[in-house]
Amino acid sequence: MSFTVQPAPPSRPNRCQLFGPGSKPELFEKMIASDADVLNLDLEDAVAPDDKVQARANIVEALNTLDFGNKTVSVRINGLDTEFWYDDVIDLIEKTGDRLDLIMIPKAGNAKDIYTVDCLVSAAEQKARKTKRIGFECIIETAAGLAHVEEIAAASPRMEAMSIGPADYAAFMGMQTTAIGGTQANYAMMEDPREDGGTRSRHFADPWHYPTVAIVAACRTHGLLPVDGPFGDFSDPEGFKQQALNSATLGMVGKWAIHPKQIALANEVFTPSEAAVNKAKRIIAAMEEATRSGAGAVTLDGKLIDLASIRQAEVVVKQAELIASN
Repeated sequence: MSFTVQPAPPSRPNRCQLFGPGSKPELFEKMIASDADVLNLDLEDAVAPDDKVQARANIVEALNTLDFGNKTVSVRINGLDTEFWYDDVIDLIEKTGDRLDLIMIPKAGNAKDIYTVDCLVSAAEQKARKTKRIGFECIIETAAGLAHVEEIAAASPRMEAMSIGPADYAAFMGMQTTAIGGTQANYAMMEDPREDGGTRSRHFADPWHYPTVAIVAACRTHGLLPVDGPFGDFSDPEGFKQQALNSATLGMVGKWAIHPKQIALANEVFTPSEAAVNKAKRIIAAMEEATRSGAGAVTLDGKLIDLASIRQAEVVVKQAELIASN
């Protein structure tokens, strides 16, 4: 174990982040009534340029008038290369109470982007005499963002979560695809030529594997929640679920939903099953018994378990307890 202890991430459920455009306030109450853990009210890509100002006003009014219950509420501001983001931040801080939890920064390219927003938010909070500190989440969706992912994660104590944005990431990386996440038909491995000359099998690879692992590593190093981004085809529940399973296996804690159909799928994948929790508890109990007897490792169900096993099991149990307590 490193002498530098990795900080713990925020202790809150983040299985599903449901997005809704600020230009459609009629959706806000439906979002609140959903089973999503986090609500993301959007001012960026989901809102046309001519609707930006009204969308901002809609979100300000919602934050002041609607009961969001125990939801984590986040607003995705416009990009730092636009004319809109300054007023997004100022209005969100100065014209609302204390209901806003997070500001989402899109297309973060380096630590300076986070620092810039932090400076403005800090000044606005001070001016408005706010006692609640707004947290940050950001999206890694550019080549620069991926290249500087760790410095972004460490850029501000406000940072709480980081997501992958596969659509813009694909565009900035020059990938030959127009899909938002999911399997890419041209990204596959062929089996060796067959002696009988028969058709060779194609094995699909995951084009999002590297950025996912990079984001998870940066988040785990600096105490952030790593979150999988959108899956564009909301008519493909099997595809959504498989990508969610991939990201969960690699260490992500949740996934975006761009349609209500995707909420239950995300919650299912990122909620430990009863069987998984029971197995984790058995591992913990077995290791506790091994510790009392002076053994460093034991077998359980015919498999070796050791101190690393108990750390894995504790992750599952703590996640289940956190979800149950919310």
